[in-house]
Amino acid sequence: MKLSLAQVEHIAELAKLSLTDDEKTLYEEQLSAILEYAERLQAVDTSAIPPTATVLPLRSVMRADELRDSMSREDVLANAPQAEAGSFRVQAVLD
Repeated sequence: MKLSLAQVEHIAELAKLSLTDDEKTLYEEQLSAILEYAERLQAVDTSAIPPTATVLPLRSVMRADELRDSMSREDVLANAPQAEAGSFRVQAVLD
């Protein structure tokens, strides 16, 4: 599908792009090539291929939960810039 210069200008207007004449010509060629490729893909017979979300087998990437001791409060606060009464001290963000 070949796009016209007017269609490219309309697309640029929708995208709020100000294009030079050279850019309009370039995008006319590039967008037309993309649409022609999409037309070629539409011509491929996929009727024997069932719809699918992925061709890869499904697997969980999450590890199983393991019970273990947590870090001590002293270790957690060891690198804190400021700590007070066993908590992080930060500057107030609200008046």
